[in-house]
Amino acid sequence: MHSSRSGMRPRLRPGTRPRAAAALMALCLLASGCSGLDGDDRAGLTCIDDSPECIGLRQSTLKSMLDDQDRKWVKEGSSAHAHVSGVRLFAFRSRKKELSCEELAVGRREADGVPKALRGPEGKGMSPAQVARANMFAAEVGKELAAEMRARRCKA
Repeated sequence: MHSSRSGMRPRLRPGTRPRAAAALMALCLLASGCSGLDGDDRAGLTCIDDSPECIGLRQSTLKSMLDDQDRKWVKEGSSAHAHVSGVRLFAFRSRKKELSCEELAVGRREADGVPKALRGPEGKGMSPAQVARANMFAAEVGKELAAEMRARRCKA
């Protein structure tokens, strides 16, 4: 006789299953770092998977950065997740013509520091593909920012 796991499933009261599923989904969203439940317009910096939710968060974060006339985001700290998300680097790339020499230098230092940051403890949770993509994009953005600095004769 075959033993079946399906016979060992606990019985739930009617109406319990949808609540349990909703609670489990909320827990998964919170654990993934992609919840954005706190209303933070920077939630896309920590959301690194390719789910539609994360893509939307990254787009929203990028839009908020690009709309920031004071460019406060330029001097904010960055993390390995932010490097892998690509949002900050894409913002630097998108605004390079408008950035001051100092802001371009900040972006270039950030782009140049990505490989080292991803080799550190924060990068250990990233997949090799995520690290490789982030490193390639950072190298590309770093070159573009350096070219912009040269074109404007900014001090390195």
